[in-house]
Amino acid sequence: MSSSSQPLKAEPVTGAGFDPAYVPGITAPVSGKAQDAEAEAEAPTSEAEDPHTEETSPASPDSEASEPDEAAPAGADEPPADGPVFEAEDRRARIVADHAGVRLSLDDQACEFRWDEIGAVETETARFGKRFTITVHTPDRRWYPIEIEAKSRSDFDRWESELDAVLDAYFEEGAEAE
Repeated sequence: MSSSSQPLKAEPVTGAGFDPAYVPGITAPVSGKAQDAEAEAEAPTSEAEDPHTEETSPASPDSEASEPDEAAPAGADEPPADGPVFEAEDRRARIVADHAGVRLSLDDQACEFRWDEIGAVETETARFGKRFTITVHTPDRRWYPIEIEAKSRSDFDRWESELDAVLDAYFEEGAEAE
């Protein structure tokens, strides 16, 4: 007995339906092996060179100059001198909002949103306690909350005003450009 159904085409599948750990906007940590493989693939080698001597020889000045660029995090660009910046952090969580967008990090996980990827930014303060919640909403109806524990409740007003200044400067500016 043969079936008339055809096998499915093998297409690359991404998303939460395939990988439960998949969350858009969060970048996976890069392993050192992948960086080493890329560096070896980019490095020109001649037949006369011995690969063992290349490892023991000191690095050339060109490779030393490019090394700090690779080590710098993606969000390390300096903000403009006159632009507002909002930063809040506690022992586990951190949020930075500046000219590049909004970056959230919790423990070893991080995600980054450009201003054109953000639909709304919402803040909420706990009625009791010292938790300040910031939620980034995207246009595709996803939201990413992060809680920052303040040292005192007086930080809430300062954080609200600093975040409002950043949103007024960059978020509204991007909406008008569209």
